[in-house]
Amino acid sequence: MSATTLPAICKDLDGDDRWLSIHKRFVAECKEKDPDVMFIGDCILESLQFTDYWNQHFVPMHCLNFSIRTDRTQNILWRLQNGELDNVRPKAIVLHAGTNNIGDTAEEVTEGILELVRTIRQKLQDVYIILPTLLPRGQQPNELRDKNDQVNRLLRERCIGINKVQIVTVDSGLIQSDGTISHHDMFDYLNLTNVGCKKVFEPVCDLLHQILTENERERDLTPSE
Repeated sequence: MSATTLPAICKDLDGDDRWLSIHKRFVAECKEKDPDVMFIGDCILESLQFTDYWNQHFVPMHCLNFSIRTDRTQNILWRLQNGELDNVRPKAIVLHAGTNNIGDTAEEVTEGILELVRTIRQKLQDVYIILPTLLPRGQQPNELRDKNDQVNRLLRERCIGINKVQIVTVDSGLIQSDGTISHHDMFDYLNLTNVGCKKVFEPVCDLLHQILTENERERDLTPSE
């Protein structure tokens, strides 16, 4: 097993136990709330919840966002194995992980993401898992951007035939004709602006609407007792 598939607490680099405090808050929210959708991941999903797009389109879906900015796949794995999927029964989970695993190979990152998928499936057998593709990063073309692209290709191959797991391509329109990324889409060339969020998460939003609507339709078709 590689480091990406071994659960790990995030090191307390700031001296205030902030990461563990956030995790404990997430676990507490699992006991208090009943989400239809959960967002789990890293900086891409964490920053999403502070945008207008989140408030307008995802909040009405009864979402919880369990994302921490610096998390790598192994940190998310530890969180999932230590309470963040307990006491909840979401219909869908949006998972974005791997962009912070900068020291790992594309193969290792891919396996780390698949381990997260397996863990989610073990705890929530019927949940629909949505995997937005890893986004390009850096203003100019670079090795990390190439690696994220390779992870996306590997994931598409490995997820073929897995029930209720869908990869959604979300990077359309971010890379300009000269290969650069605009700060209007990604303000620090990693995290998204409001404009960038609309480009990236519109297909995720559409798919979630479809999943939630299908669930409503199934309930309507269930014979009354």
